[in-house]
Amino acid sequence: MDEKRRHPRVVINLPVACEVAGGPKFAANARDVSVGGMFVEAEVAPAFGTKLTITGDFPGGPGMKIPAIVRWLTTDGFGVQFGLLGAHETHVLASIVSKRRG
Repeated sequence: MDEKRRHPRVVINLPVACEVAGGPKFAANARDVSVGGMFVEAEVAPAFGTKLTITGDFPGGPGMKIPAIVRWLTTDGFGVQFGLLGAHETHVLASIVSKRRG
């Protein structure tokens, strides 16, 4: 399978909450993250293309909310692509990736 990611991902183990736009909120766990997206381990699997907001206490960004869209599914969870991020969110995510890669 060809790698389609534009940004390197790093392993992370972080509890997050996912909220489907106009729908339910559910608990999950972020397993890896990049500036462009993350893999979310969850018992709930939103459909491909579902828009949601991911909230978590990211290092340097407690309570940070990230807009995302489901781009792929597995039996363990789903991968998301982040929506438009602000400067703070981008900085927090870039810091996480650089510290864990370095």
